[in-house]
Amino acid sequence: MRDELKLKISLLPTSPGVYQYFNQEGTVIYVGKAKNLKRRVSSYFNRVHPVVRTNLLVRNIWDMKYIVVNSEEEALDLENSLIKEFQPRYNVLLKDDKSYPWICVTKEMYPRVFITREKYTKGVKFFGPYPKTEVAHAIVDTIKQLYPIRTCRHNLTQENVDARKYKLCLQYHIKNCEGCCQGIVSHETYNGYIENVMKILNGDTKQVSDFLMKEMMEKAQELKFEEAEVLKRKYQLLENYRSKSVIVNPAIHNTDVFSIVRDESAAYVNFMHMRNGAIVQSITVEYKIQDAGTDETNEEILSTAMRDIRERYGETYKHDKVKEILVNVMPDFEVEGAQCVVPQRGDKRKLVAISIKNAEQYRTDKLKRMEKLNPEQRATRTLTTMMKDLHLKQLPRRIECFDNSSISGTSAVASCVVFVNGKPSKKDYRHFNIKEADGHDDYAQMREVIERRYTRLMNENSQLPQLLVVDGGKGQLGAAVEVLDKLGLRNEITAIGIAKRLDEIFFPGDTVPLYIDKNSETLRIIQRLRDEAHRFGIKHHRNKRSKAQVHSQLDDIKGIGPKTRIALLKHFKSVKRIKQASDEEITLVVGAAKARLVIDALNIS
Repeated sequence: MRDELKLKISLLPTSPGVYQYFNQEGTVIYVGKAKNLKRRVSSYFNRVHPVVRTNLLVRNIWDMKYIVVNSEEEALDLENSLIKEFQPRYNVLLKDDKSYPWICVTKEMYPRVFITREKYTKGVKFFGPYPKTEVAHAIVDTIKQLYPIRTCRHNLTQENVDARKYKLCLQYHIKNCEGCCQGIVSHETYNGYIENVMKILNGDTKQVSDFLMKEMMEKAQELKFEEAEVLKRKYQLLENYRSKSVIVNPAIHNTDVFSIVRDESAAYVNFMHMRNGAIVQSITVEYKIQDAGTDETNEEILSTAMRDIRERYGETYKHDKVKEILVNVMPDFEVEGAQCVVPQRGDKRKLVAISIKNAEQYRTDKLKRMEKLNPEQRATRTLTTMMKDLHLKQLPRRIECFDNSSISGTSAVASCVVFVNGKPSKKDYRHFNIKEADGHDDYAQMREVIERRYTRLMNENSQLPQLLVVDGGKGQLGAAVEVLDKLGLRNEITAIGIAKRLDEIFFPGDTVPLYIDKNSETLRIIQRLRDEAHRFGIKHHRNKRSKAQVHSQLDDIKGIGPKTRIALLKHFKSVKRIKQASDEEITLVVGAAKARLVIDALNIS
């Protein structure tokens, strides 16, 4: 495997998506879906496969591309479309369109709603496809409960209805139909039903979900639990699965999608081309921004990028007449023969969201690639972010975090964990047994530990941290600051506190806490520091309690070692029996000299 391909695979995201393998000539030889892209693609290269075809495929892989999507169902749909588009050599090809069911609404005087696996276009509007057949049936069944849609296949033209050519069937008598065949229900009323059905099939399933929930509760109150269970299954299907695919929508034909994502140093523009509802090309191009303070807008950058990308990659699809271009910001120029649209809802809006997601993923991959080649760069970037978020004067290359631990004031201990360049430095971790402070006074314990720690570092001329993190709120932070003031370190070490409940960050003298973005690297590192200090402190506290539980009076006798203690306890079974034994018995076990030490210490008369 080429080094470039190895690097690509190592940086793959763990999100769902579709991957494409290319041979040396640049031909797509395999398309696959994945719930976890990194795990699935890696599995091809880390073992010999029992199937010869798979081993042949791996030998011919020269390059790989991927498209991230929102769910496994979307990946399934996109894989299906790409296989039909490219017909890769190593895929088991889908021979026809009978892969997934579609829900159809006919264009008749009294339209029908039904499920089919055959895609034809005349007189039918398609919704789907649905990778799970149960979902399609649940939607159609519920629609028929909501609205009296006809199920017959009669040719209900105006002439046939006026002539009363067809008789009323059972569905009319059980009130599942309002008599379309004889014109009992008006055209306008029935079309109103169909309009609501179309809304549901376009993704607005709240009406269906509410109806199912209401029916389910009514059945449960009537003690009809079997019927309620059926309704519950339908409800869960609709709640857990989006009613239709975002990727495969035949209505989105010959369409380009552009999106722009930007940071301080570069702009990333993703381009996707849609044909027959499938993404047949996805490319992300990076544009360097020379001056970080440039006033060039996203609209201007996207305009330049669109011209460039359409010139570079448009030749491949010049036979596709693109009439619509979907964008996340409106470019500042008009494209000849095509209209730019910023969609606000529906499938087109979701396609733009997928394009944005792929642009962001490209940016993430680029940062990971740079960090893998230069690990120091990631540390510097992370620490720079922390410096900005916490308003520090210098990069926090060394961070120390303190935590206290005790139970009802007994066996009070404290821990200090150290992070260097954003990573744990376990050789610098330290435990503290509280010597002077009251076991019930957390603030006094914090003062004692921090004073002992930094007094020693100063005496040894050791490196001091740039950032001190205290596990606790304003009280613990105040205790830490008192010690820093006392030692004259207030200007050298910045102290902050982190509260457990809401991850609030406290600064000395500031009554209002700082709330950092839950997904930020700064908060993740501070949380990890706190959790590591807690874990390390609890471990020491447990060890100390365990030792206290097996401690006996023999441990305190000077001159009596472990072997002598074991010999005494093995013979007498307990300290109480040793006290009851005679001098001669003890002497026989451990000798005269050690017997005298034991007798004097235990006051044996």
